[in-house]
Amino acid sequence: MRYTLKAPEQLKADIALPPSKSISNRALIISALTENAKETENLSACDDTLVMVRALREMPPVIDVEGSGTAMRFLTAYLSIQEGTHVITGSERMKQRPIRILVEALRRMGAQIEYLEEEGFPPLRIIGGKIDGGKTEMQADVSSQYVSALLLIGPTLPKGLEIRLIGSITSRPYIDLTLCVMRDFGAKADWTSADTIKVEPGGYQPVRFAIESDWTAASYWYELVALSRHSDPQVSLQGLIDGSRQGDATVRYLFSMMGVKTKFATEGQGIPTEVTLKKHDHRLPHMDYDFINQPDLAQTLIVSCCLKEIPFRFKGLSTLRIKESDRIEALRNELRKLGYIVEVEGEDELVWDGQRMQAEAHPVIETYDDHRMALAFAPACMVFPSITINHPEVVYKSYPDFWKHLRQAGIEITEEP
Repeated sequence: MRYTLKAPEQLKADIALPPSKSISNRALIISALTENAKETENLSACDDTLVMVRALREMPPVIDVEGSGTAMRFLTAYLSIQEGTHVITGSERMKQRPIRILVEALRRMGAQIEYLEEEGFPPLRIIGGKIDGGKTEMQADVSSQYVSALLLIGPTLPKGLEIRLIGSITSRPYIDLTLCVMRDFGAKADWTSADTIKVEPGGYQPVRFAIESDWTAASYWYELVALSRHSDPQVSLQGLIDGSRQGDATVRYLFSMMGVKTKFATEGQGIPTEVTLKKHDHRLPHMDYDFINQPDLAQTLIVSCCLKEIPFRFKGLSTLRIKESDRIEALRNELRKLGYIVEVEGEDELVWDGQRMQAEAHPVIETYDDHRMALAFAPACMVFPSITINHPEVVYKSYPDFWKHLRQAGIEITEEP
């Protein structure tokens, strides 16, 4: 399947954003570890969350998480402390995504886990049982999900958990998000130093918990407004929180430097409200940014900068190599179709100095089975009038209603088999 997109004369939309899948998946694990847990409200309906719901509800002998990295990491830790034997597997791409760091940390605490195919990668056989917890160390420069997976089971361990993180900590806001959600459920967990986190034993408490809207999903609407050729696009987004614990809430500040202003309908932090996006004249002539804390925003910003002719140097991108696709190469390949030559420097930098080539007359964007490729390139229809997205169904991984919402905003979508 493919979709060809055509921008409206004026972008107008009032969008009920999806709930945060990051918070949803953390809350699901915590609820599964909580006696007499109450139902979580406003749970995400994306594929990554539905995979978790099915696994935790049915607990089959073989759990297929498909392409969900969050489910693979979180369930690996969860299954390690549950009685019984399970195999956890996923898509072919998932079998290429490393998990050794988490497995070794769990093994050091007594977990019984073995690799069924390639050493260091899924699928895994896990024989669950008692783990005491206590002190451990973990490399923190590959994926924050390894750290979060351990933290989530920490309150249920007899000795609690104390993790010392080694190396540069990537995606630290996601670790902070995990700690915040844990504390919302009554856990005692916090940083004790710049590289150490302590979780007290004692379990979780049943509480009413509602999931806020997803700031990462909001980023694509910021991109649409930034790229709109109309001087007054009208976009309202529902359910976002000022002062959100989501690291990708930084998108409002990043896009303020690209000409998009954010207005909250309700003043005060911690309250879900309507956010209105407006264009203004100011924008930076050049952008430099380190995405080590917000890697999921990288594709959105890179595509936006190219199409707005803003040269950039972005670093902190090394984790993009092990996401749903090799996002660095995927970005370079697809931006070249639009006429932008983006270069790699060092291990984790992408640079665009304004270099251009002839764009394809009718560019067809490959999505590499990666939802964020489709989500980040769809707004390019505001600049390229007949851009086509291959395999648009990949957005169900995080934003199931994305194409419906684009239609609500006036974007014409022609479907082809």
